[in-house]
Amino acid sequence: MNVEGGCYCGAVRYQAEGEPMMKLQCHCRECQYITGGSVNLVMAMPEGSFRYTQGEPARFERSDLDAAVVREFCSACGTHLTSRPPGLPAALIKVGTLDDPSAFGGPQMAIFLCDQQSFHQVAEGLPTFERMPG
Repeated sequence: MNVEGGCYCGAVRYQAEGEPMMKLQCHCRECQYITGGSVNLVMAMPEGSFRYTQGEPARFERSDLDAAVVREFCSACGTHLTSRPPGLPAALIKVGTLDDPSAFGGPQMAIFLCDQQSFHQVAEGLPTFERMPG
């Protein structure tokens, strides 16, 4: 699989090759901030297969957390592009930034249901986890 994408204004572009490590929807409270309240749909691509092809993202990492996720976004338009969780050699690509979001195909699991809101939807039969699966 070869995917390409970028931010809303076009200043930052990326490319990733290979098979996704996982495809998921995240309900964690942190993702709700980034999405404006919805679930966050992400596709984890191997870190070594992901690269920025145009521009460089700004990065944010909370200093008050021991194992904070690094969030990458466009400094011009604010589009959140990827997350880099500590200990996971992957770029968690935000599905909405893919040139062809249909490449996602749908989530394989829903995580952090401990933070799920009453208006979040989970497809029937989708494996769910209260936090990150072990």
